[in-house]
Amino acid sequence: MQTSIIPANEWTQIVGAFGNGGAPLPFIKEIFLMECIVAGTTHAENISEKTEQLKVGSLLGFLREPGNKYDEFAIQILNQDNERIGYVPQKHNEILARLMDGGKLIFGKIEKKETRGQWLRIKARAFMRDL
Repeated sequence: MQTSIIPANEWTQIVGAFGNGGAPLPFIKEIFLMECIVAGTTHAENISEKTEQLKVGSLLGFLREPGNKYDEFAIQILNQDNERIGYVPQKHNEILARLMDGGKLIFGKIEKKETRGQWLRIKARAFMRDL
């Protein structure tokens, strides 16, 4: 069971950055940073039960995991219920991690989703919110 969660006030900032239909609100800059395939979805707890709620356009929370023994720049990717669905791939996470460590709000959106056998392949886009 996951113990780390994104605080409610941060989710409010992520969700509140978008108006109806997911379009960014005026005066809030959503800066596109990168696109990636979510790593580790096959290891996410009960991922098959979460598949239906993970829709194209769904917002994703990014949560730093600095104590990860395999990757000092690890970033968990969470659904809006604060459940881990995977990680930002290691080859793409250092700059995002440094931005997050510097206090920047980084989040994602599901761009595409497909099931390949037992693997849930999720293509996500990462954004930084800037006022």
